[in-house]
Amino acid sequence: MKKSRIICFAGLLIAGSISSIYTKAQNSSDSSQPKHIYLKEITLVGKNSRMDIHQMPEIVGTSIFAGKKNSLIVIDNLNANIVTNNMRQVMAKIPGIHSWESDGSGIQIGVAARGLSPNRSWEFNVRQNGYDISSDPFGYPEAYYTPQLQAVQRLQVVRGAGALQYGPQFGGMLNFILRDGSDIQKPLELESQNTAGSFGLFNSYTALGGKSKNLHYYAFYDHRNADGWRENSRYRVNTGFATVNYQLNPKLKLGVEVMRWNMRSQQPGGLTDKQFQEDAQKSYRSRNWFDIDWNTIAVTALYQISEKQTLDFKAFHLTGDRNSVGFMKSILLPDSINLATGTFNNRQLDIDRYRNWGAEARYLVEYKTGRQTSHLSAGIRYFKGETERLRNGVGSTGSDYNMSANKAYPTDLALVSDNLAFFAENLFRITDKLVVVPGFRVEHLKTSADGRLGFNPDNSEIRINRESRTRNFMLFGIGAEYHTSKTTEIYANATQSYRPMLFSDLTASPTTDVIDPDLSDSKGYSLEAGFRGKWKNYLQFDAGIFWLQYNNRIGSITQLRPDGSSYLYRTNVADSRSRGIETMVEFNPVLAWAKKSRYGSVSIFASYAYTDARYEDFLVISKQGNDLVETNLKNNRVENAPEHIIRTGLTYYLKSFSLTTQVSHTSKMFTDANNTATPSANGQNGLIPAFTVVDISGTYRIKDKYTFRAGINNVGDKRYFTRRAGGYPGPGLLPADARNFYVTAGIRI
Repeated sequence: MKKSRIICFAGLLIAGSISSIYTKAQNSSDSSQPKHIYLKEITLVGKNSRMDIHQMPEIVGTSIFAGKKNSLIVIDNLNANIVTNNMRQVMAKIPGIHSWESDGSGIQIGVAARGLSPNRSWEFNVRQNGYDISSDPFGYPEAYYTPQLQAVQRLQVVRGAGALQYGPQFGGMLNFILRDGSDIQKPLELESQNTAGSFGLFNSYTALGGKSKNLHYYAFYDHRNADGWRENSRYRVNTGFATVNYQLNPKLKLGVEVMRWNMRSQQPGGLTDKQFQEDAQKSYRSRNWFDIDWNTIAVTALYQISEKQTLDFKAFHLTGDRNSVGFMKSILLPDSINLATGTFNNRQLDIDRYRNWGAEARYLVEYKTGRQTSHLSAGIRYFKGETERLRNGVGSTGSDYNMSANKAYPTDLALVSDNLAFFAENLFRITDKLVVVPGFRVEHLKTSADGRLGFNPDNSEIRINRESRTRNFMLFGIGAEYHTSKTTEIYANATQSYRPMLFSDLTASPTTDVIDPDLSDSKGYSLEAGFRGKWKNYLQFDAGIFWLQYNNRIGSITQLRPDGSSYLYRTNVADSRSRGIETMVEFNPVLAWAKKSRYGSVSIFASYAYTDARYEDFLVISKQGNDLVETNLKNNRVENAPEHIIRTGLTYYLKSFSLTTQVSHTSKMFTDANNTATPSANGQNGLIPAFTVVDISGTYRIKDKYTFRAGINNVGDKRYFTRRAGGYPGPGLLPADARNFYVTAGIRI
């Protein structure tokens, strides 16, 4: 912690010094200069328009977005199935977003871009209202919890350039901004939305909010349940959320929010390719269950130090429990009655308990550089994550959800992350048209693992070699914008990134594995450039190129001991790079040519991404007989990285009615680094074929009081899949949902 304190002190000293210098500068500035007003954290961008996607302003709150590829999705303006969080619709206009669709419930989303893995969105830094909501962003960054989109006001998306402001990731940042009642101008407003749909879908969303003098509040309760399309796939999810914000005085605003989320779902398991072809709706697992409790509390403070200085503070605490019980053998092994016992075999129990807390302070100051106005954004953050992992427990022989263990868990691990970071970016306005944004991030990170992985035959513990890794990082980046007109600009960005070694990299079995003492975190950088903007009120576009370099990927290679026995050596084995094109255009021909029409208006959009994701170097050493054979998978395609993703659609508007038809196409992809094309017998490896899906959604509003939504997903009833899994929620091939519909009725009073 000595280094942590040094970094913390240095960060505060730098921020304080800069604040002092620029406070003096601003006090001596000409008071006749125009005032710059920036968007606060909860601002209804696009509420009075029908646009569902926007480019974020240069500065939002205390964060700088200039020079970065970014998007702002306004959930209220979407024609999409937000009840089940259908991300191929929600993020349709963000080119290149690859979404796993093996969870038709929408309880957990998995999205990625630029050749990265969508596994529970773990290559993104996932946030809610500006703070982390993943299990552990450093050791186990899987996002088990996804906010119910009916409660989300906006979704901020930043691509790879988010590493400086938001920490370790290659994919960027997702920030779900929940409703907080700031748009309500009366003491009490009540909202209710109820949905019915295919496969027994029922959803009820009830919220109330209001404003009274210096206080505004918002609370909601959401319940959703369904039987699911596949056999043995029923689920239910409940969410409760409440927030209160109080303007203590003209300068200081305080807030607090609490959330409780619980879901339980039956897992139908995976399929082989043959089973998928015969009947994709079939399930061969009836005793697999998944249950999650997620609770967060956060306190916030927004202090307007002066007209040109703002301090934003957030502190949060997360408690989460992940529980699963099931028969996790290969799908080739039937889950049947054991003839010797007359019952089913015992199921496997797995538990994770997450206890995280953190705090983040961000400071923004406006100052003059010559005749131009510039801005500095700086911040400091601390995070502590503690995970208790219990695995491979012996469960009951029953079929219901039951986490009772018959004996001690063989695997019992204590996993800890400790992180302190200081970051700063400066928006230099060089001319009226040119903006340059350099920045850096300093990180101190310690991850440790201790405990046992199992028992020996004599019941003695198989303990891991206590692993503790401490390291410091210095990341740099620079972005720029050149405004070619008032509404168009050229942008570019170069940012260093890193991906910490995960807990799984530190907990290899000491009897079969050896961890490289020099094992290092994955490192790399992202480059992006493009041209974006709007033309009048009928055309918006964003066309760009990118390069993502991902070095020091971690894997295992086979090695021999002096006695001839083999072991797996956990080390850095691979480098990869992704490069490609990302484009989006939306055009309204009626506004362009007819200006007005009594028959309504039409908007056409298309987003396209080409991604060439390949391994530059991938060392593979395997044992064949008594010899080790070394190969290199250089030029193989990165797994789960489709080359082409195309989404296009048309929206028809007539007064308060709108209807959107969307076509989504994803090209084929491999599921392993060997680029195995022929599916394995168990369905866990092999090609994922290309697929095309059509969705239709409509919305009708009456005086902002009544809202009706309806839609059909997978109109053509296409049988397809986006994922093959080696464990939960498989193992095996995981089909996407068949054709389904939903109808929503809402009232606000």
